[in-house]
Amino acid sequence: MSEALLQRVEACYQLAEAFFQRPFLRPAVSLRLRGLKAGVAHLTENKLRFNAQLYRENQEHFLRQTVAHEVAHLVAHQMFGPRIAPHGEEWQLIMRGVYGLVPERCHSYEVQRRVQTRYIYRCACTEGGEFPFSSQRHRLVGQGRRYFCRRCKVTLSFTGEQRRE
Repeated sequence: MSEALLQRVEACYQLAEAFFQRPFLRPAVSLRLRGLKAGVAHLTENKLRFNAQLYRENQEHFLRQTVAHEVAHLVAHQMFGPRIAPHGEEWQLIMRGVYGLVPERCHSYEVQRRVQTRYIYRCACTEGGEFPFSSQRHRLVGQGRRYFCRRCKVTLSFTGEQRRE
């Protein structure tokens, strides 16, 4: 776990405590998030997950903006309850008033997509075209799951063709 990231989480909580004049329960923090998201706040579990790759590649902005963004979700949940909008007034108040940051909903980090293998399936009709399946869906077919063409209702079958995207 990155010491700088943990320090930033703690600093965000201290700012919130000074602003709201009350203590907040500290969350569990992990760098075990993958994919396109930079961070996720699990409100009911009081847990923060961050994307280690995006953190490494965008460290300064990530520490300033992304960590505060996710902590603000947990603070808003503890302050205002579970019925608030995820990026609503309460969350925006915390981003602006507590952290002095623009409340950005989404990050703009460069995300390198993995090369993925697509397995090509077809049906009996000519209008159905081809159906590129992910590795997971292809594996499910191997375990007996069936997928059907919406036009002709025939089970899709693997052509043997694979494509890298």
